[in-house]
Amino acid sequence: MGFLELLDKKLIKVPLENFSKNAVLEELINIIDDSGKLRNREQAYQDVLKRELLGSTGLERGIAVPHARTEAVDDMVMAVGIAPGGIDFEALDGEQSSLFFLILAPPHQAGAHIEVLSDIAKVTKSAAICRLLLASADADEVIEIFEED
Repeated sequence: MGFLELLDKKLIKVPLENFSKNAVLEELINIIDDSGKLRNREQAYQDVLKRELLGSTGLERGIAVPHARTEAVDDMVMAVGIAPGGIDFEALDGEQSSLFFLILAPPHQAGAHIEVLSDIAKVTKSAAICRLLLASADADEVIEIFEED
């Protein structure tokens, strides 16, 4: 299962409503929960927080990829959130994060989980793509940008 296969209009939020790291994580998990793809919202949230304790998943250039392997999902799922103004996500470069890709995968899908993380790194390497995403008005535009890339 690749990155494009995980894109789902119902799992994209533009713009995010929250402005703190934990609130953004909750918001993204709630989006997945509202879609019916979570068996246990609280477990998913705690598993993502545990992963964050190992080191922030706020990368560089405004990208954050919070993720966890968790029993709270049956299949891998991804929520995308965009915060044009940026959020302090304790990123590696010290900059604010604006593009969020939250991935939850069951423990048996470790290989696919790593593949999706790699796909996100490739897609977000383009500064032009990132600028287009930040300017997106809604989920349809986000999907269109990724499908054109």
